[in-house]
Amino acid sequence: MILLGTSDADIARAGRAIREGLLVAIPTETVYGLGANALDPRALARVFEAKDRPRFDPLILHVAEPSQADGIAFFPDGPARSLAGAFWPGPLTLVLPKRGHIPDLATSGLATVAVRCPAHDVARAVIRAAGVPVAAPSANPFGRLSPTRAEHVAGQLGNRVDFIVDGGQCSIGVESTVLDCSESPPLVLRPGGLSLERLRSVAPDIEVFDRTGESPRAPGQFPSHYAPLAPLHLVDRGSLADVVPAEGAVALTFGAACHEAVRAAGRFRELRCLSEAGDPLEAAARLFDVLHGLDAAGATEIWAERLPDAGLGLAVNDRLRKASKR
Repeated sequence: MILLGTSDADIARAGRAIREGLLVAIPTETVYGLGANALDPRALARVFEAKDRPRFDPLILHVAEPSQADGIAFFPDGPARSLAGAFWPGPLTLVLPKRGHIPDLATSGLATVAVRCPAHDVARAVIRAAGVPVAAPSANPFGRLSPTRAEHVAGQLGNRVDFIVDGGQCSIGVESTVLDCSESPPLVLRPGGLSLERLRSVAPDIEVFDRTGESPRAPGQFPSHYAPLAPLHLVDRGSLADVVPAEGAVALTFGAACHEAVRAAGRFRELRCLSEAGDPLEAAARLFDVLHGLDAAGATEIWAERLPDAGLGLAVNDRLRKASKR
């Protein structure tokens, strides 16, 4: 594994490596992605192998410019164009009917493909240098914590990845929102870095996926995912101070009032506050970084309280709920 910076020479090297079938972890505004040539089935197979990812879990293909999505997918009549125009580049993945040259391995054999244009200058520069669309699922072992720093990638994947481009900490900190525009009305398959409220400001009839037992149509749909090493327990708002945890447990708090109530109860070895201001944006940006820190510190048990289901609170709650289902 070779660590690269963000110089023009390093970006050119990263792009060339992707084009030649190697694996390159790249920063995005959401999390670090494990980049591979999306048109090369052998490179895609290496992604699944490196992550221990089941092959029925489709990948997201990334483009450097919104217009390049037309080379990957068909945009059906409806709100897809408006949503792409409003939120690309950005943390929105659209699921659309795929074009025939996209390898089945990238889409897990589905007739649709997930595509997005990231809002991160380094990611877009690497994709541009590669000259091909880049499949880039989160750069971590399947089911584990997503990486928001280069050192998270190195610690979890090590030599399974050929290069890591260190672009600093990711600003949003949770994966993109995945929206299926292949059906009507559009359906949120995975809440993420773009809130439902903002999506509905452009397409008011958007619904949220709530059907269980279906095969995954997008990443992040497994009931158990994003797990730290220690067991994580999720409780309702306002009840964290009443928990009687195991000895040495750590609490994740949200908001100054919650933090003070849990501190006063004195039952936890340590408290980590996702946002003293009660800001879901800050909580999302800190979530995986805090959980990686607890992994490194050897936490034995983690307790967290649900955030309000508004803005990015919906995405944070989704990650915490799936992390709790080990």
